[in-house]
Amino acid sequence: MASKMPNGDKWELIDNDSNSQYYGRKFKFDFLYIESDSIKNVVKAYVWRNYKEGNKSLKKLYDDNDRLKLFNNFLVINNINSLKELTNNDIGLFISYLKTFISDNTNKPLAYGSQKLHLDKVKAIIRWGQLYMPNEVPKIEIFTGNEYTGINRKLKIDFIPDEVLEQINKALVDEENPYIKYGIIILQSTGMRIGDMLKLNIDSVKPHLISGYTLTWYDHKNRKERQPMPIPNECAIAVEKLIEHTKELREQANDKIKDYLFIYKLQKGKNKGKIQNLYLQQIVPWFNAFIQNNDIKDTNGEYYNLTAHQFRRTLATDMLSKGTDLKAIQEVLGHSSPMTTKQSYADVKDKERAEVFKNIGIIGNINKVDERVIEDKKDLIWFKENKDKGARMEDGYCTKPCSDGKICDRLLKRQKCYTCSRYITTPEYLQAHKNHLAELEKQLEGNIYGDHYAEHFLPTIKILKEIVKRLEEIQDGNN
Repeated sequence: MASKMPNGDKWELIDNDSNSQYYGRKFKFDFLYIESDSIKNVVKAYVWRNYKEGNKSLKKLYDDNDRLKLFNNFLVINNINSLKELTNNDIGLFISYLKTFISDNTNKPLAYGSQKLHLDKVKAIIRWGQLYMPNEVPKIEIFTGNEYTGINRKLKIDFIPDEVLEQINKALVDEENPYIKYGIIILQSTGMRIGDMLKLNIDSVKPHLISGYTLTWYDHKNRKERQPMPIPNECAIAVEKLIEHTKELREQANDKIKDYLFIYKLQKGKNKGKIQNLYLQQIVPWFNAFIQNNDIKDTNGEYYNLTAHQFRRTLATDMLSKGTDLKAIQEVLGHSSPMTTKQSYADVKDKERAEVFKNIGIIGNINKVDERVIEDKKDLIWFKENKDKGARMEDGYCTKPCSDGKICDRLLKRQKCYTCSRYITTPEYLQAHKNHLAELEKQLEGNIYGDHYAEHFLPTIKILKEIVKRLEEIQDGNN
């Protein structure tokens, strides 16, 4: 493999992966910035082998090389000429370097996420080297695993607030840029990644076997075709409108791109008039212009910082807020594991949490449960007969654990029972709720896993605090 590497320090590689978002695009690699020949050889081998074997996309390898420049600067400053010399102390010094570095472009310190990305690229090179070039990298572990675990990061997951989403949808009615107008509708409806959306083809929408339509697309991150997803009519209409808008362009486009939905004629630059597939770098400024042209602002009166990925998080958050099963959300988002979904997306919206509090079932004396609490007479009779048996839980009561002969899925998994209309708790369980609350708060205090982990506990902690507060009020009233 190494014998076939291009000569010199400047390479031009073409993306030959037909399923890639950048298929056919040329990437110019420049390794001249690396002063040490030893380190340069490792980086070159890393890029070449991963490119030839298709382990990483060419765009990712290009970004990896670009983000290693800061690390190279650090190595030069500290007279480190070989990766195998690196120690855990050097990694600590590099993190300090990242925290104090001032960007030439913005004249500001690097954002937390940018710092993490730069360190992640170093980790990737070292981990790869330990497998394929073990004599060129440290043989012992130099990373603690606790670098950039979420300290100083916000605990709130980014979904679009309802009031902002309302402004966006209102503005879409008169939006003249069809790629933004219909693109946002597609993102809202499907939660797909924007890179996948920009590679949709004109045959993506098909009639559903029963009713409506489905959308199929290629998941570039997981490198597989997604199963057809049922979509709302407005999404199908959005795709049809884009097909109409790009009809003449597709007649002029070359065979490689003529079936893509998001094709565009360049309006300026040396390639003015060229028809090509729309790139992420082109559509992002249009998002910003859309926000400012329509005066869309957040609660602080500032222009809302809209990103395409927020539509994905918003869809997931809305689904979970409505009680959709986590597995179903995982399938919609195309995550390989439900843990990814659980860790990466908010539980329910803050506004809806407030509404949820109203539904918490609390009563002073379980023997006073009547038709005002359980309207169905059969269910009420069952509960009175079983309140000390099948209805009793470790922290309350379930007024209807079975339906049509099946045990409630919530009860089996103990998911969201606190906000279920069938759940009731009383002051006798006050201490159990306090203990549970203390355990969760202790886990949060010792959290080393970052904001996604914390976000998983926060909704339950808020609800438990409300339950404890109300039970204490009842208890105090009875004393």
